[in-house]
Amino acid sequence: MKSLYKIFKRLADFFASLIGLIIISPLLITLIIILAISNNGKPFFYQNRAGLKGKPFTIIKLKTMNDKTDSNGELLPAVQRITKVGRFCRNYSLDELPQLINVLKGDMSLIGPRPLLVLYLEYYNEEQIKRQDVLPGISGWAQVNGRNAISWEEKFEYDVYYVENLSFSLDMKILFKTIEKVIAPKDINNSEEMDMPRFTGTKN
Repeated sequence: MKSLYKIFKRLADFFASLIGLIIISPLLITLIIILAISNNGKPFFYQNRAGLKGKPFTIIKLKTMNDKTDSNGELLPAVQRITKVGRFCRNYSLDELPQLINVLKGDMSLIGPRPLLVLYLEYYNEEQIKRQDVLPGISGWAQVNGRNAISWEEKFEYDVYYVENLSFSLDMKILFKTIEKVIAPKDINNSEEMDMPRFTGTKN
């Protein structure tokens, strides 16, 4: 049953992401042009994230923050660098749209635990590391149950629950809840890094 689920999910991911990219291409091109103008010709944000079994891959997002630095050459805090159009994109999760390319390539799935920084791998405990047993997703069980309004530990509990309860019905539930939250956004600060302290391990 699990093998059938994986095959069907990969096919669904591939065709849904392909069709999705075609449908949203006018919107995506428009956002790329606007962000290229507001971000000095840099409309995309690239970063290494941990994928299936911890294998690194490069995630693609729309660049919603500028690269302004302080007097020491250090990047300013995220809240000071987010642009107006960037905030709009984050409010409606439009910055996530290029990740459909990651899904098309097989780096990600539409539904799964959010891909986090590679350096977090060394901080997960034996339970939390289970989140790496499936492809990361654009949206997941943690995202529709509080997103960044909950702690890292709570997020990982939701992620592990998803991994241990894989099913078509759970995926569809997450999909519909994701659509609902995009239409009426709440409980978000729109980034794994923005306003959220980096994960450094679960304290006993």
